[in-house]
Amino acid sequence: MNPSVEALRSEFGDALVSAEVSCGDTYIYIDPARNAEILSWLKDTPGQVYNYLVDITAVEYRDAELPIEVVYELFSLDRQVPFRVKARLPKGESLEIASIVSLWSAADWLEREVYDMFGIIFTDHPDLRRILMWETYAEGHPLRKSFPLRGRFSRSEQVRQALNANPEAHYSLEELSIASENYGLPEKMRDRLRRGERGNIPDPEVVE
Repeated sequence: MNPSVEALRSEFGDALVSAEVSCGDTYIYIDPARNAEILSWLKDTPGQVYNYLVDITAVEYRDAELPIEVVYELFSLDRQVPFRVKARLPKGESLEIASIVSLWSAADWLEREVYDMFGIIFTDHPDLRRILMWETYAEGHPLRKSFPLRGRFSRSEQVRQALNANPEAHYSLEELSIASENYGLPEKMRDRLRRGERGNIPDPEVVE
């Protein structure tokens, strides 16, 4: 087992809920209320220094009684050691956990993807909004087990909503500039932007 487990247990006590080893990799479960504190300690403490955030994702199991898990994949570039940290969020409670964008800027889009696909709210995230589906997408969260394989709306309704969407209204000028420079924007979108027809950016809203 990764020696970081005992160091965490000594530092955080019961906030380290459990630890397991699978296929040679160590993963731990932590108290979700202390995720930012524990991840900060793992990132900055000498001897730990898990300074690379590889990924943030989530898992929902088919068993309706099991909680949703938020999963953090960490890696120490100095020691070449991986470490997986998980936090369980019971479905009967609010699906919220603290954002870690202040620790790793890469967490920004990773948390937005988990929010988009699973509906998990990352509190204090600087710009929590959908990143894969359009902002007004009303069918819920596509990676939840309750989500129908073909969606909640008919294909024709999905196409109608997609065609009526005004995608540039939901992206910052910086994001649009990057897209234009590297990938190009459709001419119709360029025309709308030249006319100033960006629309208003709505507040993030979870629809389940």
